[in-house]
Amino acid sequence: MAGRFDLPEPDAFTRTYWEAAAEGRLLIRRCRACGRAHHYPREFCPHCWSEDVTWEPASGRATLYTWSVVHRNDLPPFAERTPYVAAVVDLAEGPRMMTEVVGMGSAEELSAGAELEVAFREGIPVFRVVPGAAGG
Repeated sequence: MAGRFDLPEPDAFTRTYWEAAAEGRLLIRRCRACGRAHHYPREFCPHCWSEDVTWEPASGRATLYTWSVVHRNDLPPFAERTPYVAAVVDLAEGPRMMTEVVGMGSAEELSAGAELEVAFREGIPVFRVVPGAAGG
């Protein structure tokens, strides 16, 4: 989509991931050789280099590792969203994922280790703080 910098351009390999996300499902890759999960989707395991990897549903649960509040971004449609919270989360399955934290009144509500759950905006996985969760 011309002029949009926040929507993916799926290719033959990532199409499965983005189609699932459009349906509100988060997928990760798991290596059948070493058993470790990884994200972002790729055709080989970044831990043992095996190509014996498969898709699996993720729980959608994560903890907040780190974040930054973005106050300025001139690319559409980010300018209209500022300030927003760019974050790195630890998925319950193990991998780290870059994302955005949404749905809170203020970024001051965030703390490292906050419990998060996946949500989807236009087929893109984002995360929100689990209401009443410890660390949130």
